[in-house]
Amino acid sequence: MIVCFFIIVGGLSCAQAAAETAAREPYGIGLEGFAYPHPVHMLPLVNDGEQLRMAYMDIAPAQPNGRTVVLLHGRNFPSSYWAPVIKTLSDAGYRVVVPDQIGFGKSSKPQGDLHFDTLARNTIALLDHLQIAKADIVAHSLGSMLGVRIARAYPDRIAHLVLTAPIGLEDYRLYVPPTPTEKILENEGKLTADGYRKQLETSYALKLPPEQITPFIDARFNIKGSAEYPRWLRAFVSSAQMIYREPVVHEIPLITQPTLFVMGADDKNAPGRANAPEALRAKMGQNAELAKALAARMAKGRAEVIPNTGHLVFLEAPGKYNELVLGFLAAP
Repeated sequence: MIVCFFIIVGGLSCAQAAAETAAREPYGIGLEGFAYPHPVHMLPLVNDGEQLRMAYMDIAPAQPNGRTVVLLHGRNFPSSYWAPVIKTLSDAGYRVVVPDQIGFGKSSKPQGDLHFDTLARNTIALLDHLQIAKADIVAHSLGSMLGVRIARAYPDRIAHLVLTAPIGLEDYRLYVPPTPTEKILENEGKLTADGYRKQLETSYALKLPPEQITPFIDARFNIKGSAEYPRWLRAFVSSAQMIYREPVVHEIPLITQPTLFVMGADDKNAPGRANAPEALRAKMGQNAELAKALAARMAKGRAEVIPNTGHLVFLEAPGKYNELVLGFLAAP
């Protein structure tokens, strides 16, 4: 069923919305119909009085080394995109736990706003449920902002922290004026699948063949056929406001755990850049340089920049990425 919600917040007529989704097999807003590489389990949670379920994969290695890695996904990607990294870590003996944060992927889409503190508590609740006392975190993009918050709030639970093409290395409030939620809803509702593909290819400087990008398009747009799409969209927009309103850059130099930044040299991603004054846009998203500067201020920070790669560095340069991550995790 195509919902006429698009008329209100998306700027599309029902006919336009129907045309866009006609060729797509609808997914549910919990990505029902979208395959994940391993069995998905559900952890019941209560956030702000709301009953929710957190989806996660838990992959046991054939030859355990006694350690666990938690993979934290980005905003625009289901956690299934970690599949090659899961294999690499599992082959090296790590137990790998891969949650979809509340508001994302196969997890519940809440009615209320998203907050990094809540997502951090949820992630620790998952570790408690799985009886994991301490873990390493490997995070990507928005997941790196969450990884920073977890490391700061629960330092005794985290051994190593890998921040892969992180966002949040600058305080976007210094560049972008506040944007009303309704305006973001309108802009996101207008976005087409082709427009989204171009956005990924340009904003993220991706060096991937089109067929590797298509699953991300499907995960984002096949849910438009769901009657619950308006709720998904509001949760998605809430995550954008969370990035803007809850910067973590000021906390990064305070992290005590060994921390590795793995940056794509061409990744200039800066959420909200389009809403910044034109004179400031070019100053945003100098992510590799920002990572190096932050690492130099940390007790145990290190930054590595991989040439000719963009935002999805672990898919664009898997050999080098795996080498860096495995070497870092194996060090004391």
